[in-house]
Amino acid sequence: MTQNKQSIETSLITASTRGDYEQKTGAVNVPIYLSSTFDQEHFDSFGPYDYSRSGNPTRDALEKTIAELEGGSRGFAFSSGIAAIASALLTLNAGDHIVVTSEVYGGTYRFVTQVLIKYGITHTFADFSNLQEVEAAIQPNTKVLYAETPANPLLGITDIRGIVSIAKKHGLFTFVDNTFMTPLYQRPLDLGVDVVLHSATKFLGGHSDIIAGLAVTKDEEVGNQIYFMQNSMGAILGAQDSFSLIQGIKTLNARLTLSTQSALKIASYLDQHELVENVYYPGLIDHPGFDIHASQATNPGAVLSFTLPNRELTKAFVDHVQIPIFAVSLGGVESILSYPVTMSHAAIPKEERDKRGITEGLLRFSVGLENVDDLIVDFEQAFKAAKKLTSISK
Repeated sequence: MTQNKQSIETSLITASTRGDYEQKTGAVNVPIYLSSTFDQEHFDSFGPYDYSRSGNPTRDALEKTIAELEGGSRGFAFSSGIAAIASALLTLNAGDHIVVTSEVYGGTYRFVTQVLIKYGITHTFADFSNLQEVEAAIQPNTKVLYAETPANPLLGITDIRGIVSIAKKHGLFTFVDNTFMTPLYQRPLDLGVDVVLHSATKFLGGHSDIIAGLAVTKDEEVGNQIYFMQNSMGAILGAQDSFSLIQGIKTLNARLTLSTQSALKIASYLDQHELVENVYYPGLIDHPGFDIHASQATNPGAVLSFTLPNRELTKAFVDHVQIPIFAVSLGGVESILSYPVTMSHAAIPKEERDKRGITEGLLRFSVGLENVDDLIVDFEQAFKAAKKLTSISK
């Protein structure tokens, strides 16, 4: 039967069960194949699966799902987001060079500056909101332009079409971390990107219960290279976690739609608050890159950041917030308040954090599914308590 073209909202639900599973059994969920190895019927030829590091039917369903959702040819599931990033970047060779966005997740910064360098792969950081600066950073041995958009933690916006244009001009590949947007809101491959990466621990999983990473390629040959690294290093996602991630993806539209609506309301509230110096959220019209983001994504997402005047007030505020959890990570059904200086970006030296605007007053907020008015009331009481405490201490 011919499959009619479906919207991404529908594909979030149906993509994982396209294949033999539901045709054979009628099951609405992909089976969890908890098997490390597979019996081979023939001496001279193996079936599609032989050993679960190389391929597993449950993981295969997940990988086909993310490939379809991102509009790619191949998808890959890894044991963490950084495993996906590492495997993609390790397709490079000694002597190669990459240009990386200055505003980048701390784990990526650590991998680029402390691991890749050991293998003779060098790097230059550049402000990816400035296309001229990106192009000026390209060297004769550059192979990849690496972007996050929106970026972590200040929600900086990269012009994806602009970066792709520069890459094509110089014969380079483009890698984009799409964790904050997910394919529901942004599809970089459709804009010419070569590799899309996700920390699927975050919004795709959505329940703070698994660690997972995903990569998707447009080109089959690039996909073959990433598969070689995935199989060679073995940082694969297990069958149980692959199943959990498939289930998380099915609810992505409902979760992220509500969280995004709440995030816009909270960002507007913070933007007017007397104690808040800056709010970073691509849904606010004065956010740098607002127009570019609107041209390449359908929504601003559920993550925002804001700065308070100093560490003292920031600590007092966090101490008095009651509803959000104070923790590493983002994208869960629960709201998560994070302190980038000691959490997501602790791997970046202080002087480098300061250059990037990651100050001691910066907080990142991932908006969950709680009642948005409850969250705002909670923030307000925490601000009042923090203001009173810090005023007394002075």
